[in-house]
Amino acid sequence: MGQKIHPTGYRIGTIEPWASRWHGGKKDFAKLLLQDKRIRDHIMKEYGSAGIPRIEIERTGEAVNVIIYTARPGVLVGRKGVRIDQLKSELQAIAGMTVHLTIHEVKRPELSAGLVAENIADQLKRRMAFRRAVKKAVQTTIQAGAKGVKVEINGRLGGAEMARTTKEREGRVPLSTLQANVEYGLAEARTTYGIIGVKVWIYKGDIDRGEKVNYRVTSSAGGRFERSGRGRGGPRGDRSGGARQGGS
Repeated sequence: MGQKIHPTGYRIGTIEPWASRWHGGKKDFAKLLLQDKRIRDHIMKEYGSAGIPRIEIERTGEAVNVIIYTARPGVLVGRKGVRIDQLKSELQAIAGMTVHLTIHEVKRPELSAGLVAENIADQLKRRMAFRRAVKKAVQTTIQAGAKGVKVEINGRLGGAEMARTTKEREGRVPLSTLQANVEYGLAEARTTYGIIGVKVWIYKGDIDRGEKVNYRVTSSAGGRFERSGRGRGGPRGDRSGGARQGGS
């Protein structure tokens, strides 16, 4: 079962929190769901160079709260907050209402499956040998404290005429265990030979029954920026306690 289903979707409702938290009736649900996708797609397209593995969206009646996890917050914020102000205005145009931004810095990018996958994809774009890129990523992740990691790449590896698959694994990756904190990441490397897909699974240990994965633990408590009004920033409190469940 664990090999036929998305590891994150498999664990939602048990240990995995929703990436979108809001309530929507039958009339507005599809519109809000599509709006969430547009927000995520826009951030990843325009600001993907900041290393963004996760985007959370919370909605209230008056505003949309977008929580961005990034490995390079300086790239996202920009000089004197110029880029973050620009991002906020762009998201407000998409959402059609007030948008609040919160940024969390990812302290250990080696333990983020999405960032590891992007790193491997970047190396493949620079024509590094695929076996070397995969082995280096696996070793770095294990040294960072992961209990297990699995990497799979598919495509015309090394410029071969026929696409093939190669896998590298170290440690345990229990895909079928619901209490196992397995983070999944996917990235694409657009090379001259075609697209090479990169999949990464990272096992970080088990979660106690009744608890959920807290992504803010692996990010810095002081790495948040709130840009509102005339652009004055400052730390915000944890808003997760009052979040409403639902969404995508």
